[in-house]
Amino acid sequence: MTLNEQQLDRAIGSVLASAAGDALGSQYEFGPSLSDTQKITFGIGFFGHGLGEWTDDTSMAMPILFALADARNLLDPETLADIAAQWRNWSETAQDVGTQTRAVLQQLNQPFTEADARAAAAEVHERSGRSGGNGSLMRTGPVSLGFLKDGTEAQLVEAAGRIAQLTHWEQDNVDACALWNLAIRHAIRTGELDVTAGLEWIACERRDRWRELIAEASTPGTHPRDFAEGNGWVVRAFQAALSAIMNSNDLVETLEAAVRGGKDTDTVAAIAGQLAGAIYGASQVPAQWSELLHGYPDLRATDLERLVRQAAEQDQCAG
Repeated sequence: MTLNEQQLDRAIGSVLASAAGDALGSQYEFGPSLSDTQKITFGIGFFGHGLGEWTDDTSMAMPILFALADARNLLDPETLADIAAQWRNWSETAQDVGTQTRAVLQQLNQPFTEADARAAAAEVHERSGRSGGNGSLMRTGPVSLGFLKDGTEAQLVEAAGRIAQLTHWEQDNVDACALWNLAIRHAIRTGELDVTAGLEWIACERRDRWRELIAEASTPGTHPRDFAEGNGWVVRAFQAALSAIMNSNDLVETLEAAVRGGKDTDTVAAIAGQLAGAIYGASQVPAQWSELLHGYPDLRATDLERLVRQAAEQDQCAG
Protein backbone atom coordinates (compact mmCIF):
# COMPACT_ATOMS: atom_id res chain seq x y z
CA MET A 1 0.00 0.00 0.00
CA THR A 2 1.36 3.41 -0.98
CA LEU A 3 0.63 5.79 1.88
CA ASN A 4 -0.35 9.36 1.16
CA GLU A 5 1.17 12.19 3.15
CA GLN A 6 -1.51 12.14 5.86
CA GLN A 7 -1.39 8.36 6.23
CA LEU A 8 2.40 8.41 6.53
CA ASP A 9 2.14 11.11 9.22
CA ARG A 10 -0.27 8.88 11.12
CA ALA A 11 1.97 5.82 10.68
CA ILE A 12 4.94 7.72 12.10
CA GLY A 13 2.67 9.06 14.84
CA SER A 14 1.77 5.55 15.99
CA VAL A 15 5.41 4.94 16.92
CA LEU A 16 6.51 8.43 17.93
CA ALA A 17 3.53 9.15 20.19
CA SER A 18 3.93 5.76 21.88
CA ALA A 19 7.57 6.53 22.69
CA ALA A 20 6.57 9.98 23.93
CA GLY A 21 3.88 8.55 26.21
CA ASP A 22 6.31 5.97 27.51
CA ALA A 23 8.97 8.55 28.38
CA LEU A 24 6.40 11.00 29.76
CA GLY A 25 4.94 8.40 32.12
CA SER A 26 8.27 7.05 33.30
CA GLN A 27 8.75 9.25 36.38
CA TYR A 28 5.16 8.67 37.55
CA GLU A 29 5.28 4.86 37.36
CA PHE A 30 3.75 3.06 40.35
CA GLY A 31 2.49 6.38 41.67
CA PRO A 32 -1.08 7.36 42.59
CA SER A 33 -3.71 8.74 40.27
CA LEU A 34 -3.34 12.48 39.75
CA SER A 35 -5.86 15.27 39.48
CA ASP A 36 -6.71 16.81 36.13
CA THR A 37 -4.96 20.00 37.21
CA GLN A 38 -1.64 18.23 37.88
CA LYS A 39 0.97 19.36 35.36
CA ILE A 40 2.63 16.41 33.60
CA THR A 41 6.30 16.81 32.68
CA PHE A 42 9.24 14.72 31.59
CA GLY A 43 11.51 13.69 34.45
CA ILE A 44 13.88 11.02 35.71
CA GLY A 45 12.16 7.67 35.52
CA PHE A 46 11.31 5.42 38.42
CA PHE A 47 14.00 2.98 37.29
CA GLY A 48 16.50 5.73 36.49
CA HIS A 49 15.68 6.42 32.85
CA GLY A 50 16.86 9.86 31.80
CA LEU A 51 14.86 12.91 30.81
CA GLY A 52 12.91 11.98 27.68
CA GLU A 53 14.26 8.41 27.65
CA TRP A 54 11.80 5.68 26.78
CA THR A 55 11.61 2.50 28.83
CA ASP A 56 11.11 -1.19 28.13
CA ASP A 57 7.76 -0.50 26.47
CA THR A 58 9.37 1.15 23.45
CA SER A 59 12.66 -0.74 23.64
CA MET A 60 10.81 -4.02 23.05
CA ALA A 61 8.93 -2.52 20.11
CA MET A 62 12.16 -1.65 18.33
CA PRO A 63 13.09 -5.16 17.07
CA ILE A 64 9.63 -5.40 15.50
CA LEU A 65 10.13 -2.06 13.78
CA PHE A 66 13.64 -3.06 12.66
CA ALA A 67 12.25 -6.21 11.06
CA LEU A 68 9.65 -4.24 9.12
CA ALA A 69 12.16 -1.62 8.03
CA ASP A 70 14.29 -4.48 6.67
CA ALA A 71 11.29 -5.87 4.74
CA ARG A 72 11.13 -9.00 6.86
CA ASN A 73 7.94 -11.00 7.16
CA LEU A 74 6.37 -11.03 10.63
CA LEU A 75 4.83 -14.41 9.89
CA ASP A 76 8.22 -16.00 9.26
CA PRO A 77 9.38 -18.14 12.23
CA GLU A 78 12.97 -16.99 11.69
CA THR A 79 11.93 -13.35 11.93
CA LEU A 80 10.04 -13.99 15.16
CA ALA A 81 12.96 -15.94 16.61
CA ASP A 82 15.27 -13.04 15.79
CA ILE A 83 12.93 -10.56 17.48
CA ALA A 84 12.90 -12.71 20.61
CA ALA A 85 16.70 -13.04 20.44
CA GLN A 86 17.05 -9.26 20.36
CA TRP A 87 14.79 -9.07 23.40
CA ARG A 88 16.98 -11.65 25.12
CA ASN A 89 20.13 -9.61 24.45
CA TRP A 90 18.48 -6.36 25.53
CA SER A 91 17.21 -7.87 28.78
CA GLU A 92 20.73 -8.63 29.98
CA THR A 93 21.50 -4.95 30.58
CA ALA A 94 18.06 -3.28 30.60
CA GLN A 95 17.14 -1.07 33.56
CA ASP A 96 13.73 -2.69 33.80
CA VAL A 97 12.25 -5.90 32.37
CA GLY A 98 8.70 -7.04 33.09
CA THR A 99 8.33 -10.00 35.42
CA GLN A 100 6.61 -12.26 32.88
CA THR A 101 8.98 -11.24 30.08
CA ARG A 102 12.07 -11.86 32.19
CA ALA A 103 10.81 -15.26 33.35
CA VAL A 104 10.47 -16.39 29.73
CA LEU A 105 13.63 -14.83 28.32
CA GLN A 106 15.79 -16.27 31.08
CA GLN A 107 14.82 -19.78 29.94
CA LEU A 108 16.08 -19.21 26.41
CA ASN A 109 19.62 -20.07 25.42
CA GLN A 110 20.69 -18.92 21.98
CA PRO A 111 20.27 -20.00 19.32
CA PHE A 112 16.58 -20.72 19.75
CA THR A 113 13.49 -20.86 17.55
CA GLU A 114 10.06 -19.26 17.66
CA ALA A 115 8.75 -22.62 18.86
CA ASP A 116 11.28 -22.60 21.72
CA ALA A 117 10.14 -19.17 22.85
CA ARG A 118 6.49 -20.12 22.63
CA ALA A 119 7.15 -23.30 24.60
CA ALA A 120 8.94 -21.29 27.29
CA ALA A 121 6.03 -18.84 27.47
CA ALA A 122 3.54 -21.69 27.76
CA GLU A 123 5.62 -23.36 30.47
CA VAL A 124 5.83 -20.17 32.53
CA HIS A 125 2.09 -19.72 32.11
CA GLU A 126 1.38 -23.26 33.28
CA ARG A 127 3.71 -22.90 36.24
CA SER A 128 2.27 -19.60 37.47
CA GLY A 129 -1.30 -20.13 36.31
CA ARG A 130 -1.39 -16.81 34.49
CA SER A 131 0.51 -14.70 31.97
CA GLY A 132 -1.85 -11.80 31.34
CA GLY A 133 0.51 -8.91 32.04
CA ASN A 134 0.46 -5.89 29.76
CA GLY A 135 3.97 -6.54 28.43
CA SER A 136 2.68 -7.84 25.11
CA LEU A 137 0.36 -4.91 24.39
CA MET A 138 2.90 -2.23 25.25
CA ARG A 139 5.20 -3.25 22.38
CA THR A 140 2.65 -4.29 19.76
CA GLY A 141 2.07 -1.05 17.86
CA PRO A 142 4.62 -1.48 15.05
CA VAL A 143 3.05 -4.80 14.01
CA SER A 144 0.23 -2.93 12.27
CA LEU A 145 2.71 -1.20 9.94
CA GLY A 146 3.37 -4.50 8.21
CA PHE A 147 -0.25 -5.12 7.25
CA LEU A 148 -1.74 -1.92 5.87
CA LYS A 149 -2.78 -3.32 2.49
CA ASP A 150 -6.35 -4.28 1.69
CA GLY A 151 -7.32 -7.74 2.87
CA THR A 152 -4.43 -8.30 5.29
CA GLU A 153 -6.44 -8.32 8.50
CA ALA A 154 -6.15 -12.08 9.02
CA GLN A 155 -2.37 -11.95 8.67
CA LEU A 156 -2.20 -9.03 11.09
CA VAL A 157 -4.22 -10.92 13.68
CA GLU A 158 -1.97 -13.96 13.33
CA ALA A 159 1.24 -11.95 13.57
CA ALA A 160 0.03 -9.96 16.59
CA GLY A 161 -0.94 -13.14 18.40
CA ARG A 162 2.26 -15.00 17.64
CA ILE A 163 4.41 -12.07 18.74
CA ALA A 164 2.37 -11.70 21.93
CA GLN A 165 2.85 -15.37 22.73
CA LEU A 166 6.61 -15.20 22.42
CA THR A 167 6.42 -14.14 26.08
CA HIS A 168 2.74 -13.88 27.12
CA TRP A 169 0.73 -17.03 26.52
CA GLU A 170 -2.67 -16.06 27.91
CA GLN A 171 -5.54 -15.56 25.44
CA ASP A 172 -6.30 -12.07 26.74
CA ASN A 173 -2.93 -10.95 25.39
CA VAL A 174 -3.65 -12.38 21.95
CA ASP A 175 -7.08 -10.75 21.76
CA ALA A 176 -5.93 -7.39 23.11
CA CYS A 177 -3.02 -7.18 20.68
CA ALA A 178 -5.23 -8.16 17.74
CA LEU A 179 -7.91 -5.58 18.58
CA TRP A 180 -5.41 -2.79 19.24
CA ASN A 181 -3.43 -3.43 16.07
CA LEU A 182 -6.58 -3.59 13.96
CA ALA A 183 -7.64 -0.24 15.44
CA ILE A 184 -4.20 1.24 14.70
CA ARG A 185 -4.34 -0.08 11.15
CA HIS A 186 -7.81 1.40 10.64
CA ALA A 187 -6.73 4.76 12.06
CA ILE A 188 -3.61 4.97 9.88
CA ARG A 189 -5.64 4.16 6.79
CA THR A 190 -8.66 6.38 7.53
CA GLY A 191 -7.85 8.77 10.38
CA GLU A 192 -10.80 7.34 12.30
CA LEU A 193 -11.07 5.69 15.70
CA ASP A 194 -12.99 2.40 15.69
CA VAL A 195 -11.88 -0.28 18.14
CA THR A 196 -15.06 -2.31 17.67
CA ALA A 197 -14.29 -2.86 13.98
CA GLY A 198 -11.84 -5.57 14.98
CA LEU A 199 -14.35 -7.58 16.99
CA GLU A 200 -15.21 -9.76 13.99
CA TRP A 201 -11.68 -11.20 14.24
CA ILE A 202 -12.22 -12.33 17.84
CA ALA A 203 -13.66 -15.80 18.39
CA CYS A 204 -17.43 -15.78 18.89
CA GLU A 205 -17.26 -17.12 22.43
CA ARG A 206 -15.04 -14.19 23.50
CA ARG A 207 -16.51 -11.44 21.36
CA ASP A 208 -19.30 -10.28 23.69
CA ARG A 209 -16.90 -9.98 26.60
CA TRP A 210 -14.59 -7.72 24.62
CA ARG A 211 -17.52 -5.68 23.32
CA GLU A 212 -18.54 -5.02 26.93
CA LEU A 213 -14.97 -4.17 27.97
CA ILE A 214 -14.67 -1.69 25.09
CA ALA A 215 -18.04 -0.14 25.89
CA GLU A 216 -17.08 0.26 29.54
CA ALA A 217 -13.87 2.10 28.65
CA SER A 218 -15.62 4.20 25.98
CA THR A 219 -18.32 5.57 28.29
CA PRO A 220 -18.27 9.38 28.28
CA GLY A 221 -16.63 10.75 31.39
CA THR A 222 -14.49 7.73 32.16
CA HIS A 223 -10.82 8.29 32.90
CA PRO A 224 -7.74 6.04 33.02
CA ARG A 225 -7.80 6.39 36.80
CA ASP A 226 -11.07 4.42 36.74
CA PHE A 227 -9.04 1.46 35.46
CA ALA A 228 -5.87 2.08 37.48
CA GLU A 229 -6.42 -0.79 39.89
CA GLY A 230 -4.76 -3.75 38.26
CA ASN A 231 -3.63 -1.90 35.12
CA GLY A 232 -0.61 -4.15 34.97
CA TRP A 233 -3.14 -6.66 33.56
CA VAL A 234 -3.43 -6.42 29.81
CA VAL A 235 -7.21 -5.97 29.89
CA ARG A 236 -7.14 -3.09 32.36
CA ALA A 237 -4.24 -1.45 30.51
CA PHE A 238 -6.23 -1.76 27.26
CA GLN A 239 -9.25 -0.13 28.90
CA ALA A 240 -7.21 2.62 30.57
CA ALA A 241 -5.54 3.53 27.28
CA LEU A 242 -8.84 3.49 25.42
CA SER A 243 -10.54 5.69 28.01
CA ALA A 244 -7.71 8.23 27.65
CA ILE A 245 -8.31 8.40 23.91
CA MET A 246 -12.11 8.40 24.02
CA ASN A 247 -12.35 11.22 26.54
CA SER A 248 -9.65 13.53 25.19
CA ASN A 249 -9.63 16.01 22.34
CA ASP A 250 -6.05 15.82 21.08
CA LEU A 251 -2.84 13.85 21.34
CA VAL A 252 -1.23 15.74 24.20
CA GLU A 253 -4.42 15.62 26.27
CA THR A 254 -4.64 11.86 25.64
CA LEU A 255 -1.12 11.13 26.85
CA GLU A 256 -1.40 13.40 29.87
CA ALA A 257 -4.68 11.73 30.85
CA ALA A 258 -3.05 8.30 30.52
CA VAL A 259 -0.27 9.37 32.89
CA ARG A 260 -2.69 10.95 35.36
CA GLY A 261 -4.39 7.57 35.67
CA GLY A 262 -1.59 6.35 37.91
CA LYS A 263 0.04 2.97 38.61
CA ASP A 264 1.61 1.60 35.38
CA THR A 265 1.74 5.05 33.83
CA ASP A 266 4.47 4.60 31.24
CA THR A 267 2.88 1.47 29.81
CA VAL A 268 -0.67 2.83 29.67
CA ALA A 269 0.61 6.02 28.03
CA ALA A 270 2.71 4.03 25.56
CA ILE A 271 -0.30 1.91 24.60
CA ALA A 272 -2.53 4.99 24.32
CA GLY A 273 0.12 6.69 22.21
CA GLN A 274 0.14 3.88 19.66
CA LEU A 275 -3.49 4.42 18.76
CA ALA A 276 -3.72 8.16 19.47
CA GLY A 277 -0.67 8.73 17.29
CA ALA A 278 -2.32 6.78 14.49
CA ILE A 279 -5.36 9.05 14.80
CA TYR A 280 -3.72 12.46 15.21
CA GLY A 281 -0.36 11.91 13.48
CA ALA A 282 3.26 12.66 14.28
CA SER A 283 2.70 16.31 13.43
CA GLN A 284 0.72 16.60 16.69
CA VAL A 285 3.65 15.47 18.86
CA PRO A 286 5.11 18.69 20.33
CA ALA A 287 8.54 19.52 18.93
CA GLN A 288 9.97 19.98 22.43
CA TRP A 289 8.91 16.43 23.24
CA SER A 290 10.50 15.01 20.10
CA GLU A 291 13.73 16.81 20.83
CA LEU A 292 13.98 15.08 24.21
CA LEU A 293 13.04 11.58 23.07
CA HIS A 294 15.74 8.93 23.01
CA GLY A 295 16.33 5.36 24.09
CA TYR A 296 17.46 1.84 23.34
CA PRO A 297 19.30 1.12 21.16
CA ASP A 298 20.79 4.64 20.96
CA LEU A 299 17.95 6.07 18.88
CA ARG A 300 16.16 9.41 18.79
CA ALA A 301 12.84 10.63 17.42
CA THR A 302 14.38 11.23 13.99
CA ASP A 303 15.48 7.59 13.88
CA LEU A 304 11.96 6.40 14.70
CA GLU A 305 10.61 8.49 11.81
CA ARG A 306 13.27 7.11 9.47
CA LEU A 307 12.50 3.52 10.43
CA VAL A 308 8.75 3.97 9.94
CA ARG A 309 9.37 5.56 6.54
CA GLN A 310 11.53 2.59 5.59
CA ALA A 311 8.86 0.17 6.75
CA ALA A 312 6.23 2.04 4.78
CA GLU A 313 8.30 1.73 1.62
CA GLN A 314 8.46 -2.05 1.86
CA ASP A 315 6.02 -4.60 0.57
CA GLN A 316 5.42 -6.07 4.02
CA CYS A 317 2.33 -8.13 3.58
CA ALA A 318 2.58 -11.89 3.61
CA GLY A 319 0.55 -14.23 1.42
